[in-house]
Amino acid sequence: MLSYRHSFHAGNHADVLKHTVLSLIIEALNEKDKPYLYLDTHAGAGRYLLSGEHAERTGEYMEGIARIWQRDDLPEEMASYMSCIKALNPNDKLRFYPGSPLIARHLLRPYDKLSLTELHSSDYPMLRSEFAKDDRARTERSDGYQQLKSKLPPLSRRGLVLIDPPYEIKSDYQAVVKGIQEGYKRFGTGVYALWYPVVLRQQIKRMFAELEASGIRRILQIELAVRPDSDRFGMTGSGMVVINPPWKLEQQMNNVLPWLHQHLVPAGTGHTKISWIVPE
Repeated sequence: MLSYRHSFHAGNHADVLKHTVLSLIIEALNEKDKPYLYLDTHAGAGRYLLSGEHAERTGEYMEGIARIWQRDDLPEEMASYMSCIKALNPNDKLRFYPGSPLIARHLLRPYDKLSLTELHSSDYPMLRSEFAKDDRARTERSDGYQQLKSKLPPLSRRGLVLIDPPYEIKSDYQAVVKGIQEGYKRFGTGVYALWYPVVLRQQIKRMFAELEASGIRRILQIELAVRPDSDRFGMTGSGMVVINPPWKLEQQMNNVLPWLHQHLVPAGTGHTKISWIVPE
């Protein structure tokens, strides 16, 4: 079990991985002129003050984005992601970290659409305020999994769905698979990106087995662990499961992951992994 409210963990190693992958998928979608929908089922507050009470209490960003955001040897694949960080922190002082909705807002084009859902009573008003003046965006306080039924398929027949739940209860690991199946039935050509924490490896294995049994093809796993698997230390790593990944994504992350591991995990512990849960 994991309680993962975004504000406590903003900018940590899991965010760096997640948002690097997200940025690369958006870049790939932008290569075609046709508009698309970005659907975020668990959008959070949008932006996070790194000197705020929650982020300061954990200080996780110091071992995440703070280690790399001003490096001059970034892999070129991270340029779009880093442009989002620097746009939010123009004076070379790391004050804010963008959640996934702000990454998307920065990279989407004027004619693309954002559908953002958040259920938390404290986070939703901040999300709504953040996007109040963005005509491309619609925010709702509702169950994100229901959006996989009501918002799909998009009119454009192109889209990226990010599923990033808090995993507060063990059933979340099954709920995400059910949600993906619901969405995929309606929109089988969309890109689905699922974030997961590594807390108990057995939970991840069960989730992957359910994905394999779903009949869905082209499921890619991308994982970065900062410590060896353990049931004693909370989250030891995280990963992204991408369904229908852009064709370049596997190679791009093969280029990026060793660099991330080197600079985010200077002790050299943990591991990186890219593999196909289900191939073509």
